[in-house]
Amino acid sequence: MKKKPYFNPVFFVSAIIILILVIIGAVAPVAFGNVAETLLSFTTSNFGWFYLLAVFVITLFLIILCISKYGKVKLGPPDSSPEFPFFTWIGMLFSAGFGISIVFWGVAEPMSHYFETPFPDLQGQTDEAARIAMGYSFFHWGISQWSVFAIVGLVIAYLQFRKNQKGLISIAIEPVVGKNKTVANTVDALAVIATVMGVATSLGLGIMQMNGGLTAVAGVPNSMWIQIIIAAVMLVAYLISSSTGLNKGIKWLSNINLGLALVLLVFVFFAGPTVFILETFVLATGDYINNFIHYSLRLTPYEGGSWVQDWTIFYWAWAIAWSPFVGAFVARVSRGRTIRQFVFGVLIVPPAIACLWIATFGGTALHSDLINGTQIAEAVNEDVTVALFETFGVLPLTNILSVLSILLIFTFLVTSADSATYILGSMTSKGTLNPALVTKMIWGFLITAIAVVLLIAGGLEALQTASLTSALPFTLIMILMMISFMKFIKKDFKNKK
Repeated sequence: MKKKPYFNPVFFVSAIIILILVIIGAVAPVAFGNVAETLLSFTTSNFGWFYLLAVFVITLFLIILCISKYGKVKLGPPDSSPEFPFFTWIGMLFSAGFGISIVFWGVAEPMSHYFETPFPDLQGQTDEAARIAMGYSFFHWGISQWSVFAIVGLVIAYLQFRKNQKGLISIAIEPVVGKNKTVANTVDALAVIATVMGVATSLGLGIMQMNGGLTAVAGVPNSMWIQIIIAAVMLVAYLISSSTGLNKGIKWLSNINLGLALVLLVFVFFAGPTVFILETFVLATGDYINNFIHYSLRLTPYEGGSWVQDWTIFYWAWAIAWSPFVGAFVARVSRGRTIRQFVFGVLIVPPAIACLWIATFGGTALHSDLINGTQIAEAVNEDVTVALFETFGVLPLTNILSVLSILLIFTFLVTSADSATYILGSMTSKGTLNPALVTKMIWGFLITAIAVVLLIAGGLEALQTASLTSALPFTLIMILMMISFMKFIKKDFKNKK
């Protein structure tokens, strides 16, 4: 009798732990949230320096690797060519979950920094506060965040397509830690748990944002039943997309995502304060480059304060916790590209689009507050979920823009669920490139169910906080992956000679 693809220790251990966490989060959300917050505060307070240093080192490593002799190595056979066209590839990078994040934070982050600045001696809601807000937002969505995904994606892609090995985190660190089944299963189960918790909370928050958008546009009640209906529609759309496979469902939706995002971007760019947006983009880019090392290694042991911990270190922990999922998906869609193309594509193109998005949407909001005296920053400070829709209120065709944004959020939700369950299916099926549909379906139902249960119980943010505690062990794992990769590639080059 053929063994079921999900009959393995990684699947069972991770599923049981997730089930226990969800039950606790649903039954006792306040207590669970307090414990999760304590754990996150402990790790970010005591190991924030490690997060900052590790991400900075990984970023430098990737840049040096890109321009080195290894940059010409293909992630696949020497005669292979990219599996997906460039536009589709970039769209698929965003479909891995962070596209919806930039839609959410594109206005919310710069307006939050404008209202309360990163530096205690700088007054908020001033011209200088606006400049700092934009520069810091560029930094948080720039190459540092994407370097975390890139290092995981690069090592897994090299294993899968160059060395024909399974694309599992545990195999990626074998050259350093050796072969040990217990260690391997523990590392892979940790990757699955972090992915499920992160994706479930992102889907839940996205569903809440969609409900808020529908309330603003059509007066739809902001209620639990509406959110359950949105989740059900999303699940049906995901199941249809998932059943068509990677080359159809995710590919098509990724093209729609990127195309729709570009339509919104172009419209707001020209309908908004175009010259101000361009000047903001250029100035913020200069500030980002000038302050890159300062911001990358900024801590406040002398003056105290928690801003760096609450923002930069939190962001890095968030990215690291998501790295097994996003990195594995980025790897899967990057077959046939050279290391140089991969690093350049992942570190430059998505951050460039993200920064242009922030300059366009965040710049429009800043211009409105600075020049026209609106109070978008105050509204965002009260409720961060209204940031995008408050900005549309100062632009023409407000309702059309809101509807398009709701559609964009929905397609991002579907592609996030689709790409996540593909990776979860692979992770819990011994790294196969083509996980069984039943495995993907199981994870799709589980993630949606977790999101709905926690929306009802109010434990969604607690689960997200808990998922970030996995960032500490994964930071160490990423360092090991970097060392392992150099062992792999040096050995392969040596054997060629």
